[in-house]
Amino acid sequence: MALVKITSWNVNGIRACTKKGFLGFLFSSQPDILAVQETKARPEQLEKELLEPDGYRAVYCSAEKAGYSGVAVFVRQGIKFDHECGMGIKEFDAEGRTLVTELDDLIFISSYFPNSQDGGARLDYKIAYCNAMLDYMNKLTKKKKPVLLCGDYNIAHTEIDLANPGENRNSPGFLPEERAWMDEFIAAGYIDTFRLFNSEPRNYTWWSYRTHARARNVGWRIDYHCVNKYLHPRVKESYHNTDVMGSDH
Repeated sequence: MALVKITSWNVNGIRACTKKGFLGFLFSSQPDILAVQETKARPEQLEKELLEPDGYRAVYCSAEKAGYSGVAVFVRQGIKFDHECGMGIKEFDAEGRTLVTELDDLIFISSYFPNSQDGGARLDYKIAYCNAMLDYMNKLTKKKKPVLLCGDYNIAHTEIDLANPGENRNSPGFLPEERAWMDEFIAAGYIDTFRLFNSEPRNYTWWSYRTHARARNVGWRIDYHCVNKYLHPRVKESYHNTDVMGSDH
């Protein structure tokens, strides 16, 4: 496997993020693959620069509901790949949450996990999606495929993954059921690559727009690059681009 640079970003609306420097980040950082979550747009709503950016091929998987969810990937020209929108499960695929990209020697999944919402209003849906994703990952791993699952999991796994764990015990993203699923996911053999290189607290990927949370680094780590055992030995580094602005991630 050649060395591949893969980046993931929840843009919280790709049209809004483009006005805040999205394409500048793409062209300056030059990843081989950029996974994007929460695009909130269908391809027919986008300008040509987002459909055919210089040097990249863009693929979008959008939600049936307008202005909601959606994922995409930007793959450097010259890299051969196939792609599939969704996991083949209607209730999840209709929300545009999963994009599977297959290279010759790597399967790469860009995923936008559901938010369990206040009071756990969508917790059952969230856990059902999580379980479906784990089953999907297991099937690929049984085929001895190197697999990377990246994106916004909408889960802070441990207490060091958010600034104020004590006061967020009942908050969506830190509910016991969500954290238990992450425990199960890791126990199944999937590796949180960031924690291979950094075990320190106060490393976050999302900050509320309220109360100047980002400036104070009062955040949550809810975005991950997790790999299976066939890809683990090939991971060279994993880090956060916390100086990149443009969304709340």
